[in-house]
Amino acid sequence: MTTIRYPRLLIGSLMVAVSSPTLAYEVTLEAGPLAFGYNDAQIPNDDTGDRFDLMALTGAGPVPYVRASLETTFNQRHTVRALYAPVSIEGEGTLPEDTRFAGETFLADTDTTAYYQFNTYRLTYRYTFHDSPNWTLGVGLTALVRDADIRLTQGNTEANRSDLGVVPLLHFNAVRRFNDQWAAEFDIDAAGSPQGRAVDAALAAEYRFGEHWTGRVGYRTLEGGGDAGSVYTFAWLHYGLLGVSYTF
Repeated sequence: MTTIRYPRLLIGSLMVAVSSPTLAYEVTLEAGPLAFGYNDAQIPNDDTGDRFDLMALTGAGPVPYVRASLETTFNQRHTVRALYAPVSIEGEGTLPEDTRFAGETFLADTDTTAYYQFNTYRLTYRYTFHDSPNWTLGVGLTALVRDADIRLTQGNTEANRSDLGVVPLLHFNAVRRFNDQWAAEFDIDAAGSPQGRAVDAALAAEYRFGEHWTGRVGYRTLEGGGDAGSVYTFAWLHYGLLGVSYTF
């Protein structure tokens, strides 16, 4: 993905939010198991590197995950959300063939440890363009800061590639209310280009069990990567979503 400057629209929205007299806040914690559908890498992305399956070393999971977010809604239609979404998995296995990675060669059929990290920090602005008793619909922009790392270790041989950058994403959110307690929510951040793509989407059932508390259960998927410059990485993750929100 191409790295860009932080969108000024999001910073402006935060400034408006801080000065708004009509603020509502929501804190959300999300956790559960996650598993990989695929996780492929080639570094460097040329004839001096070899493409390989990280799952041959880390396995597919499942591993536990957790996310945390804080959002504020002001003037009823404007929402700003800050999200921390870490992902990491580590494991040991053997490569099916000699693999060149980040300037080192890792031998086949030899115990090799792999570490994969894809932590993201996100800031989202959403405008609610439709709000009725049954439906709430909003669109916006998300700035995603990625903190990624892939590391292989085999005996005294170790190599890693880390990456830090900002990616702009489009955002959409839809809530369908069935009654005062039950609702369904769809939330997505996504973008694509010739150099790569990113999709983070969730569908969840929600149950309001108090004046301030809401629980949710559902499915989340995260897919994407980049094929540009010196790096090729693509991964697909599946999440079992359990969450709770507190509004004030």
